[in-house]
Amino acid sequence: AADWRPICEALAALPSGDNEALHQFLAENFFVFQAVDERPDGEPMGLFTGYYESELDGSLTPAGPNSVPLYSPPDDIVVANLGEFEGEPAGEKITGRLQDGKLVPYYSRAEIDAGALAGRGLELLWIDDPVDAFFLHVQGSGRVRLPDGNSLRVGYAGSNGLPFYAIGRHLLKEGIISRDKASMQSIRDWLRSHPVEGKAVMELNHRYIFFQPIEGAGPVGAQGVALTPGRSLAVDRAVIPMGIPVFLDSTWPGSDKPLQRLMVAQDTGAAIKGPVRGDFFWGTGEGALAFAGSMKQPGRYYLFLPRTVANGLVASSET
Repeated sequence: AADWRPICEALAALPSGDNEALHQFLAENFFVFQAVDERPDGEPMGLFTGYYESELDGSLTPAGPNSVPLYSPPDDIVVANLGEFEGEPAGEKITGRLQDGKLVPYYSRAEIDAGALAGRGLELLWIDDPVDAFFLHVQGSGRVRLPDGNSLRVGYAGSNGLPFYAIGRHLLKEGIISRDKASMQSIRDWLRSHPVEGKAVMELNHRYIFFQPIEGAGPVGAQGVALTPGRSLAVDRAVIPMGIPVFLDSTWPGSDKPLQRLMVAQDTGAAIKGPVRGDFFWGTGEGALAFAGSMKQPGRYYLFLPRTVANGLVASSET
């Protein structure tokens, strides 16, 4: 943090909207490094997808079509940091619950859908569409329109710790959706038109998300600040630190038109793994979904590091 603080203070003092001054500042204060993967050939190309903040209809109590609960985090979830135990890998965590004195995996999506958490007072909201609720779990945040015309923003508050499974992979494998037609929109349409089969497919993703109300600006990413449409990028935080500026070199969704811009690593996601992997935040609602749902673009990015940090990295690599 000490390496970044004086640069951030100087940046804040730049005239707003002066692009020439910003370009000069970046050139004088940063070195740029291209991110590559761990393979011997150092491949710099990776995959860039998109996500958005969904909008849903619901209510504070179960009424009419509003029958799908969004849950707050249960109090019986146990998160164990294995690095605190002798001989275990640092940073590794497991999530579960205690049963007969043993730590066992937490309830899966199917078990929770079947009522494993019902009657415990954990219901935060009630949603009118199970498919919308499912995609809210995938996106991690959303705005729920209430019957009185107000809305409530909700965001990620925890998970059951089970692996994330992209159901689009299953639909492609089974030939239900063709690769050239695969998108969030086409998956959502199929789930809605096949409610029985769709429920079983959604439950292939065992991961389940718990939510909390978000006050003020949002949605809030893993860095703890509100995301900015078109400028916030979700990355693998095991590789890329939160808050670092990155220059994305990719293409617009479904095209070969260049998409090149300075962004900030401000979020993460269960499916975002690897050093050249990113998830582009497009904003809120159906307009943002139009881009996010079809974004599966090749690309690369470059990391901006303060010269004090970069010089240390170069010196250590030479030794």
